[in-house]
Amino acid sequence: MMRWIPAILICLIVHDLTAQDIRVRNKDRRKDVLMVTDSGNIVLRLSDSTPLHRDNFIRLVRSGFYEGVSFHRVIRGFVIQAGDPKTKPVTGDTSGFRSPSNTIPAEIRASFFHRRGVLAAARMGDDVNPARRSSGTQFYIAQGRTFSPQALDSVETYRLQGRKISPERRKVYEETGGIPHLDQAYTIFGDVVSGMDVVDRIAAARTSGRSGGDKPLVDIRIRETKLVKRRQGQDYFFPF
Repeated sequence: MMRWIPAILICLIVHDLTAQDIRVRNKDRRKDVLMVTDSGNIVLRLSDSTPLHRDNFIRLVRSGFYEGVSFHRVIRGFVIQAGDPKTKPVTGDTSGFRSPSNTIPAEIRASFFHRRGVLAAARMGDDVNPARRSSGTQFYIAQGRTFSPQALDSVETYRLQGRKISPERRKVYEETGGIPHLDQAYTIFGDVVSGMDVVDRIAAARTSGRSGGDKPLVDIRIRETKLVKRRQGQDYFFPF
C-alpha cells in the first residue's frame, strides 16, 4: 500500500492547484451551489457582499475539491462544519485546519448576523489570528437554537462584552434561532436557500463529543458540489 502514497499526494496537490487556477466567470456568480451529502441535498446562495469568499468557494466547487470531504465537526444546536481536506477517504485523518498560510482576508459585514442557516468561514482563534482571516477551505452552516430575552441579555453581557443586539435581531434569535455570540467575529458569506432539514439531520448525528472533537461516529460526506441555476422566487434569509 505504501507505494501508492506518493501518487495520492501528487493528486491532492494538483487538485488544489487546479482550484486556485480556475477563473470565476460572471455567470458563475449568478448561480447557487448544490451540495449533495450522505444525508440529502443542501442549496447555498453566496453573497456578492463578500467577493473574496464567494469566488474562492466557487473555485473549490468547480474543481470538485469538496467531493469526499466529511462533516468533521457537528454540534447540535450550534453548527455543522466541513472542508478539511484531511477528511477525504484517502487519508482517514480528520484533524485540524489546513496550513494557516491558506487563508482569506476577513470580510465581516455589520449587516450580516448568525441567524439559523447562514454559511460562514471557519478560522483559527484570535490568539493566533488577530486579523480573523478565514480558512481557505473550511466552512460551517449555522443550525443554532432559539434564545429567550433573558438569555440574549446574558449573551450581550458575557459573550459580546456589553455590545447590544438590535431589537430586530433579537426577534430573529428568539423566534427563528441562531448563534448570536459569533456575530462580527466570523465572515458570513452565504445562506441556505433549501435543505435546512438536511442540516438538522446532520446536526442530530451521534458524535464523539467535545473530548473527541465533535466528530460524527459515522462519517457524513459531501458527495458532490456543483453550480446550479437559481430558482426564481426561492426564499432565502438575507437580501444579499
